[in-house]
Amino acid sequence: MTRDKDLKEKTISSRELYHGRIINLKKDDVELPDGNLSMREYVEHPGGAAILAVDGEDMWLVRQFRYPYGEVIEEIPAGKLEKGEEAIVTAKRELVEEIGYDCDSIEPFGMIYPTPGYTNEHLYIFLAKGLKKREKHLDEDEFISAHKRPVKAVLDDIMTGKIKDGKTCYAVMKYCAVYLK
Repeated sequence: MTRDKDLKEKTISSRELYHGRIINLKKDDVELPDGNLSMREYVEHPGGAAILAVDGEDMWLVRQFRYPYGEVIEEIPAGKLEKGEEAIVTAKRELVEEIGYDCDSIEPFGMIYPTPGYTNEHLYIFLAKGLKKREKHLDEDEFISAHKRPVKAVLDDIMTGKIKDGKTCYAVMKYCAVYLK
């Protein structure tokens, strides 16, 4: 088996091509493990937090239009980390903002790299239980429909490809593996 150190690339130089409100686009010159030079483009992202909110045999999902795909996607609530913000703070905020609930219990449930081929985003997943109704506070540019669904129905939609969102697939499948043995 190849050692990790034999696969690493060394950054020679880095330039920011675009600086946006949410993302930055970078272009780096790198030295490959064999000594040759190459170029890497990637999206710099501040990271995010997502919440699998479980309520008995049901879980909360949101439906929202995702512009890059041109369609409405069903997914667990999630949001971008604000500068200097802990992921659990983001998760709690998004839970109230997107579905209008707070919780008695929230625990880390994993961290994923959603698209490692072109972004450095870290996405922290949390499991929330003991939900308590609050008032929803969507961002002014956010149009979301929140609803509860049976866990097994959500899993069926993942397995048939109806739900395609990676963070949702990860969180629901992990929940089923851990809690529905």
